[in-house]
Amino acid sequence: MKTVLRVFLYLIIFVSVAIVGFVCFIQLRGIPKYEVDKIDYPQVQSDSDLVANGMKIASVQCIVCHRGTDGKLSGRLLQELPPEFGEVHSANITQSKEHGIGKWTDAEIAYLLRTGVKPDGQYLPVYMPKFPHASEYDMKSIIAFLRSATPYVQASEIPKVSSKPSFLTKFLCFVAFKKIPYPTAPIAQPDTTNLVEFGHYLVTGRYDCYPCHSADFKTLNMEFPEKTSGYCGGGNKMITLDGKDRFTANITSDEETGLGRWTLDDFSNAMLHSKNKAGKTLREPMLPYNGMTETEVKSIWAYLQTVPKIKNVVDRKWEQD
Repeated sequence: MKTVLRVFLYLIIFVSVAIVGFVCFIQLRGIPKYEVDKIDYPQVQSDSDLVANGMKIASVQCIVCHRGTDGKLSGRLLQELPPEFGEVHSANITQSKEHGIGKWTDAEIAYLLRTGVKPDGQYLPVYMPKFPHASEYDMKSIIAFLRSATPYVQASEIPKVSSKPSFLTKFLCFVAFKKIPYPTAPIAQPDTTNLVEFGHYLVTGRYDCYPCHSADFKTLNMEFPEKTSGYCGGGNKMITLDGKDRFTANITSDEETGLGRWTLDDFSNAMLHSKNKAGKTLREPMLPYNGMTETEVKSIWAYLQTVPKIKNVVDRKWEQD
């Protein structure tokens, strides 16, 4: 009997030491670094159309998170992220050579946006969106916007504040979130006359609707979006600027818990004017996407009709206020 107890005690000690060792390894290892591949990416030849398209994309993807106290994209504390990710600060992405991305090449910007890896090899965790599916035209548009004379991106000398990722974030970067392979060939623009195809591109490639509207940031699959847990089924927790929990809507066409009883007009009103089916104003962090075209709204709606329905009751009591 004593032998059995001794073996059991040794087993407990071994497991405890292994767990402590693993925790220490993750904490000390931190967010991983990766080898940066050499890519052939000619300097973007900008024009007004590229800048305008880049500004349109940035209004949804960049400005919301990176707009600082000076009105430029100098970075800020992302209070709307769930606290389990740690203390997260968005970067200064203005043209400042010291504090921003003024010294970066177009290739380095494209590489970061597609793979999640900075020029020094540092990986940016899940809270930084990646765009592996963005078309080459949209990628060039974002770069043209960042290089433009737009006030948002003019040099800001506000120093970047380093994020303090949690153990969970570090762990997820060890087991789940990794560098996304850079595309082996240029990605063409989608066929805008095929509403479902174009809508799929907008949801997964340009506007990235699915990360917020799926089950949880921790289970995103940015390389293969449709494999994301609870794809477009909502329930992901967001935090308002005043610290209140908000859970994202189910945007599948489930009749009871999603958009199955909505019309295109209802959906358009939500996207362009932040009004729900009952006419009530949608709450933060959902914003009005009034820069979207009618074709874009119709395309997203058409694509969402093809997404497998998910029955997921999401707590949306605040919409009744």
